[in-house]
Amino acid sequence: MMRHPFSAAERYSGKQEKTLKTVLHLRYERKISPIKLSVLRLKIMYKNLLIFSVLLLFCFNVSAQKRKFDVQGKAGARGIMPENTVEGMLKAIDLGVTTLEMDAVISKDKQVLLSQEPYFNNEISLQPNGKPITLKEQKNYNIYKMNYEEIKKFDVGSKVHSRFPGQMKFKAYKPLLSETIDAVEAYVKEHKLAKPVYSIETKTIKNGDNEFHPEPAEFVELIMDVIHSKKIAKRVIIESFDMRTLQYLHEKYPKIQTSLLIDEKEPFEDYIEKLGFKPTIYSPYSVLVGKGLVDRCHDMGIKIIPWTVNTVKEVKYFKSLGVDGIITDFPNIMRQLDK
Repeated sequence: MMRHPFSAAERYSGKQEKTLKTVLHLRYERKISPIKLSVLRLKIMYKNLLIFSVLLLFCFNVSAQKRKFDVQGKAGARGIMPENTVEGMLKAIDLGVTTLEMDAVISKDKQVLLSQEPYFNNEISLQPNGKPITLKEQKNYNIYKMNYEEIKKFDVGSKVHSRFPGQMKFKAYKPLLSETIDAVEAYVKEHKLAKPVYSIETKTIKNGDNEFHPEPAEFVELIMDVIHSKKIAKRVIIESFDMRTLQYLHEKYPKIQTSLLIDEKEPFEDYIEKLGFKPTIYSPYSVLVGKGLVDRCHDMGIKIIPWTVNTVKEVKYFKSLGVDGIITDFPNIMRQLDK
């Protein structure tokens, strides 16, 4: 698209000057009457005011779009559907989320798949033979020590979740990141829906390296291989509690959006100093968020998106503080805001 060599303001100013010269010409060269001249001036002023109003409204709409409130569905829609499943992601899309929040882990054969933990959590998991997994033995089912073919045989959708008893129940497995993206992209295309952002959490901790997951550099590269293969880099956020993955990502892939997850009460400025750069998003536990923190984030040009916000009352409160979005287990609550 060709760009005009002069700005809209310059062109508008030039037209205004030309119009005024025309009025003066009519007044002094053609001897137009003072009354007609006044009427003509009023018409010109009205026209100019109308043009200015349209330009102002356009600028306001553009600004409002940039500030669009980001509704992120935690692990899809964890309060409604089994977490980190394709079905959960599609349900979140139906409920109008703008971002699909999900958790990524790595298998023994270097596959990137969705899981809240790098092992089979006893709250949601059944063995291939249908037997439950106990709290004591859950970490023995280490995903990083299993090939994906074996991982896929576990059922993570049928067991009643003690913290989310209202979840829809059905047999489900931990999907690959790649197949999740394929399913979502096909779904939004078929139903003519807006394409979502993918916010992918790297489930890493320092003392878990080479035991529950690869080291940060390899972890990030495996995720980025999938992202690049699916051509969605412009719609991806990498989030983590582990600064190492974000630091590596920022150095190697500076154009990828980042989100620093926070669950402890330490000064905001200290976290940013430790990180070494300004993340796209600062994402703290919701109880840590107040107006002062929101303002400090915005002063530094950083968005703030708290987690996990699960009631209409909480959503209204955090919106009143000026946060840029929320992460929620129940995306359906957004439809209740105006009721």
